[in-house]
Amino acid sequence: MDEDIALLEELIRVDSSTSTGNETGVAKILQAKLAAAGIPSTLIPYAPGRDNLVAEINADAPGPVLGFTGHEDVVDTGDPADWTRPPFEPWIDGDRLYGRGAEDMKPGLAALTLTLIRLKQSGFPHHVRLLATIGEEYGLLGAEQLTKLGYVDDLAGLIVGEGGDNGLKWGHGGSYNYRVRSHGRAAHSGDPDKGVNALSKLAQFYLAEQTLFADVPDNPYIGRFVHSVTVLQGGEQINTIPDYAELRGNARPTPTFDNAQVTTRFQGLVDRLNQAGPGTLEFQLIHNIVPVESDPHGKLLTALRAAVKAERGLDFTPHFTQGATDASAFVKSAHDFDIVWYGPTADEGATGHRVDEYVSINRYRHAQKIYERVARAFFD
Repeated sequence: MDEDIALLEELIRVDSSTSTGNETGVAKILQAKLAAAGIPSTLIPYAPGRDNLVAEINADAPGPVLGFTGHEDVVDTGDPADWTRPPFEPWIDGDRLYGRGAEDMKPGLAALTLTLIRLKQSGFPHHVRLLATIGEEYGLLGAEQLTKLGYVDDLAGLIVGEGGDNGLKWGHGGSYNYRVRSHGRAAHSGDPDKGVNALSKLAQFYLAEQTLFADVPDNPYIGRFVHSVTVLQGGEQINTIPDYAELRGNARPTPTFDNAQVTTRFQGLVDRLNQAGPGTLEFQLIHNIVPVESDPHGKLLTALRAAVKAERGLDFTPHFTQGATDASAFVKSAHDFDIVWYGPTADEGATGHRVDEYVSINRYRHAQKIYERVARAFFD
């Protein structure tokens, strides 16, 4: 079997979904593949069953360091019965390789790993570091950990192996997850005046949230500021006034309207509603993922644009995108470095997070050649 395809299928067979927290299986597959090519690597534990991986070639070489990064986790499958075949049993149909993580983002991670191996085998003399992370889909946990441990403090550039291959990106928006808890007082539903219905004040928040950001200006790169309430929970028994309820939501900060401004709006609304009557709302920030901007004319993006043109015959104009990545954690390093995003996708566009997720095998192969071209051009 084709070794490149075999590696991707092996990675997909590992259920590293958000609910399992089982990224170590992915890390060990990569570690074995790298070891067979003479590249040592280190597992960086986050929790049992959850290991990041760091590998590098030419660690003693003078000059700049180029980083490769991708995440080991995938989103949950939903109901497996909705899939054509079991989601962690990859299958091929023509140019399409299916399975959970087949696009987001095990082909990008595999392609970066194979690129590192081919660079070493070719006698490439420069310092390149691979960072494979846990927990990107929920909280950027591994990237935060590796940043705190200093693994990006000496980077001059970073290639993030996702973000799509239908364009070139020089930045992306943030992702902001929050919770609002509503505290009331329980009572019998036959005598509701003796209680404080926690749902009532939470409903006031929900309604106010719909227009809370109506005056936020559009960002010239991303467009409008996006926000949604996505989870609503409250009450346990139909004949009892609930004393607790909560909602959760997501917002997408932009360079125009950043994370701190989002917090100010939400906390201000909670404070106003708490002063308006019985019951208490409590605001909690869960994930605070910041927007990322790189240099649209930087050396790394210029190299990527040229590589895509050489390999695929396409001349993309760089743009800003909405989806967040591990880069939002890595840029918290005190050290500045150039960043680009590029990863293989389906031929119809993104299918990540969907039933019957798949990647174009041709694009998977193209990505490896593109990453190698970018690495060589970066050090020229």
